[in-house]
Amino acid sequence: MQLTRKGLWDGVIKEFRKFLPEIDDDCIVTLREGNTPLIEAVNLKDIFGAIRVLLKYEGLNPTGSFKDRGMTLAVSKAKEEGARAVLCASTGNTSASCAAYASKAGLKAYVLVPEGSIALGKLSQAIMHGAVVLQIRGSFDEALSIVKEISKNYPVKMVNSINPYRIEGQKTAAFEVCEHLGYAPTYHFLPVGNAGNITAYWQGYREYESYGIISSLPKMMGFQAEGAAPIVLGHPVDNPQTVASAIRIGNPASWQGALKARDESGGVIETVTDEEILESYRLLASREGIFCEPASAASLAGAIRMKKEGVLSDGDTIVCTLTGHGLKDPDTAIRTSPKPLQVEPDIKKILKIMGF
Repeated sequence: MQLTRKGLWDGVIKEFRKFLPEIDDDCIVTLREGNTPLIEAVNLKDIFGAIRVLLKYEGLNPTGSFKDRGMTLAVSKAKEEGARAVLCASTGNTSASCAAYASKAGLKAYVLVPEGSIALGKLSQAIMHGAVVLQIRGSFDEALSIVKEISKNYPVKMVNSINPYRIEGQKTAAFEVCEHLGYAPTYHFLPVGNAGNITAYWQGYREYESYGIISSLPKMMGFQAEGAAPIVLGHPVDNPQTVASAIRIGNPASWQGALKARDESGGVIETVTDEEILESYRLLASREGIFCEPASAASLAGAIRMKKEGVLSDGDTIVCTLTGHGLKDPDTAIRTSPKPLQVEPDIKKILKIMGF
């Protein structure tokens, strides 16, 4: 039998070129991001009944998070415009992605992170990719203010989600949901931190609808951690607190975009507790075989909350975006899980523990 070679996935810029800003081929910087799986949850029927639940697992992007979708575009544009360096503020995932794509492009990367508030897995990535990592004694929001000021006055390109090319790249996840599923879901659930992702997904869905590729739009359901919920509260939070470090943000850069996505789609932006986030985090790993970082599980926690409140109905199709891989934050996994059992190297004792 002769195999037919279809070719390799070429990264989101080339795969979705029709829907993205033009970039010279010579300037495209890609790690073949995108094309992440849409995984059906088959072991949560006791919670969701006849609701179809699909998990958009963005942790399988090259640096382990959805940030790569926007970073390929932002860094490619920076290269095209002649930049020698890129700069970002980050709670972790942006720094890892920025550093990786900058190294691929041959650019210098500078990342500002809040000291003591970045998961070890993410910090190790930024360091290994060769970024200059600056830990500031302050919050992410303070770091972002500094990054904005520096990028205005010095020859370095900011690649936070305020950079419009980041949103352009991130919207491709919505395209993939529609293409993998064959239609738009009834509801799309997302964690909300800096709010760029919910903004981008909504933009993507709207564009596919305008092209006639889909005939309906999902309701966008965003969830912030209870201790870091500025959009829900209606004002910035000076000292946001949550176990979900990736969404520990007190003044989201894409605040207005998130409100637009919520209002235009008829969705919600609400809160979930750290306890609900951690319970969903464990459910995904123990029942569905998917290890995501804690912030990712805010989407499933929100879906469970909406099911309990009677918002979801049998026959609905829902998608939960899982934004990052669990190995980004191994400390939380170890801290919140049962400890390994200590046992002598004795087969009888081991079999007894195994129940034989």
